[in-house]
Amino acid sequence: MKLACLLLFGLSLLVSPLYAAGQQPGDGEQAFVFGVVPQFEVRKLHAIWRPILDRLQEKTGYRFALRGSASIPEFEQEFIQGRFDFAYMNPYHLVVANQKAGYIPLARDQGRQLFGVLVVRQDSAIQSPAELDGQVVAFPAPNALGASLQMRQELADRFGTTVIPSYVKTHDSVYLNVLLGKAAAGGGVQKTLNQQRPEYRDNLRIIHQTEKVAPHPLAALPRVPEEVRQRVTQALLEMGQSPPDQALLARIPMARIGKAELADYQPLLKMDLQRFYQGP
Repeated sequence: MKLACLLLFGLSLLVSPLYAAGQQPGDGEQAFVFGVVPQFEVRKLHAIWRPILDRLQEKTGYRFALRGSASIPEFEQEFIQGRFDFAYMNPYHLVVANQKAGYIPLARDQGRQLFGVLVVRQDSAIQSPAELDGQVVAFPAPNALGASLQMRQELADRFGTTVIPSYVKTHDSVYLNVLLGKAAAGGGVQKTLNQQRPEYRDNLRIIHQTEKVAPHPLAALPRVPEEVRQRVTQALLEMGQSPPDQALLARIPMARIGKAELADYQPLLKMDLQRFYQGP
């Protein structure tokens, strides 16, 4: 499906406006609902995002209510139903969210790309993903993009490998399952691998990296007025030029914030990832 068709299809699914005509958050008790993919446990997620939203409130005059989802499937169900006015989501979530509810990307990290890593124990005899046919491979969740969706797609399409997936909920659990010998290999991303304890990380070896893609975007529903979307985007870009605000954004992590376009995520459409995507 062509990218333009996806956007038009998404726009045809607009939901009813959240606010009465002329009413803006900040004029009363209402606020724009801001959803964040649950990459971290709830307290850490709020510790990262609440200061960022507070700065956005100061810079735009709008109010933002942070809504945490208990799990990634719950988050997926909520964005499909258009429950978030703004949302920070993984790249393939953006593709699905655009198709289902018309979400429009506003901003993303311009300083890095997302890719998955496939690891084995340092002392494993396995040198290539092709050697994993029929073996157990740990993944954090079915719809984790680099660690699971792309990884399973490339195992199938590039290496002709059929594995037995074991979904262990977190990246930390993936690496632990590999180290304990409960899985022959595991899918993660470079960032989470780097965050492991040295004694864990040093006993893991990367045997494959996925194709690199644009990282997580911040997106908005088209029911959010264009003026509001532009004002929020501009405020984020200004935050990216302020050292104190850069420190806040770095915790997401977002090293160099810039505008995002739907075209940034077009390569994901060519991967046929829906074969491996599990809807909520």
